[in-house]
Amino acid sequence: MKLGYLTQFNEDELKLASSIGYDGLEVHAKSWPGDALQSPEGRKEAAQKAKDLSAKYGVTVTAIAHYDAKNRPSAERIADFRTIADFCAQMGVGVIATMSAGDPEKSLEDNIAIFKETFTEVAGIAEGAGVKIAFENWPGLAGYPPVKSVNFGFHPQAWEMMFDAVDSPALGLEFDPSHLVWQFIDYIAAVKLFGPRIHHVHLKDTEIMEGALSEKGIFSRGWWRYRIPGFGVINWAEFISALKEVGFDGGAAIEHEDPVFSGQRRVEGLKLGHNHLRPLIV
Repeated sequence: MKLGYLTQFNEDELKLASSIGYDGLEVHAKSWPGDALQSPEGRKEAAQKAKDLSAKYGVTVTAIAHYDAKNRPSAERIADFRTIADFCAQMGVGVIATMSAGDPEKSLEDNIAIFKETFTEVAGIAEGAGVKIAFENWPGLAGYPPVKSVNFGFHPQAWEMMFDAVDSPALGLEFDPSHLVWQFIDYIAAVKLFGPRIHHVHLKDTEIMEGALSEKGIFSRGWWRYRIPGFGVINWAEFISALKEVGFDGGAAIEHEDPVFSGQRRVEGLKLGHNHLRPLIV
């Protein structure tokens, strides 16, 4: 398992990751200008430069993040995945992290039909390129109370429907336990149930403010927040153990959204997260 964090791809971040002790990074596709990836020649050149830079610092790119949750025509989404899958293949990166996206005005069943239309072809592209597609279970809820989502694939019922609709081994999850915690979903049971579908992992904690929860209830703001691993309620030893039990040995990236260690304290947060998780991920 590679321990990393989610960031832009550039030399400063590779140098920082290496200095802290990380051995992997999940990087945004938007790290590269759009026109740089539009031609096969451009993708080949960009991939070679990225591989050389990664090798210089001994940090592996474990996934390329293409977090497009906009409700767009299937043809546009398919074209984007075709480009990024080829770029991943050129770089030797095995995972595209992404979103299911979806139309918040439509039902789950209707969104599954759109998903099938799009990802039947995307799955074939991924299989041909030798890469996996990993859907992050970000709820993407539009306000409070949470009733509509721009990213419908954020809970186990949706995952089952997604993978039934497009039964390809290329499709799976970027499993983030932090999103399940505040939905009161058993994240350990979900790991064991969907183990073969876990292609990448986000390492983010969730802090529950019990006083605010008991006073305001679950449909209010401010009773939970995302934290660096070790500062919330997730049992990281149990979580990593469950991942190892199901045979996961891929990339695991801290998604740093901790408001305490933000801004000028970002690096402090990355160091604290690394120090908490490194004994578990060797």
